[in-house]
Amino acid sequence: MRQPTGKWIEIAGTNIHYWDWPCDQDTNLPVLVLAHATGFHGRVFDALIDGFPQNRAISLDLRGHGRSNGEPIENWVTISDDITALLKTLNITNAVGIGHSMGAHALLQSAHDEPAALSKLVLFDPTIFAPEFYAQAGPLFTPDNPHPAIKRKRHFASAKAMMERFSDREPYSLFDRRVFADYCTYGVSPTTDGDGMALSCSPEFEAGIYASSRSNAGIIDAARALQQPALIIRAKQIGPGNFMSSPTWPQLASIMPNATDMHRPDRTHFHPLEDPVDAARIIAAVIAA
Repeated sequence: MRQPTGKWIEIAGTNIHYWDWPCDQDTNLPVLVLAHATGFHGRVFDALIDGFPQNRAISLDLRGHGRSNGEPIENWVTISDDITALLKTLNITNAVGIGHSMGAHALLQSAHDEPAALSKLVLFDPTIFAPEFYAQAGPLFTPDNPHPAIKRKRHFASAKAMMERFSDREPYSLFDRRVFADYCTYGVSPTTDGDGMALSCSPEFEAGIYASSRSNAGIIDAARALQQPALIIRAKQIGPGNFMSSPTWPQLASIMPNATDMHRPDRTHFHPLEDPVDAARIIAAVIAA
């Protein structure tokens, strides 16, 4: 089983970390570029990446997540700009972009901004809303009325303690057990005072992501202009405010020149974390097409 190497790159004065899985031998197969959801990190894709031993895979710790640095952001374009800069610096071309939730949003924007880098997209439940959502002014949440993520428990005695706390709670109880273990193992880091572990993505950063979720109004125009083939996988819609509900505008694929919609009402918003084997099967079909 391959093990990745952790690497850093400085982008606009911020250290961005990514995990690099080399391929077993020189091949002409495309590089896989993976971008995770808000509050997660690059290692939640380990089980999925195992399905592609012949492909080089680059899984990012997005700004403010995992081992990457970064202060809370006000515009999601900051995340897509990080991806674009990283791909240009690494000379990545004709790669397959695989994104989940906010990471899928960022990959679509990056593919629009730097078309040579990503030749195909597989987007699991991208956080892209209907156009009227972006027409509204101002952030969804404010310092006086922050997103509930601000109250997330941040300190744990250990990664094992985090596993024990969340193992039976939704949505974590739905995750593939290996994915859940990877989420906890790589989702915390030692506290500065050495007393236990803390979430690598702070509650403040996570809450800021949700507060700024309508900041990139240009994502609709980017989707309309995107020429690369894209598969949009949508999970079931449960209702507003439910983390397991699909946030994806159902008509997204219909406005894109070369996109296909795949509705999966048998899955929640955490599809690639619930069933990485199924997610890998979907990705493999896109690569082979």
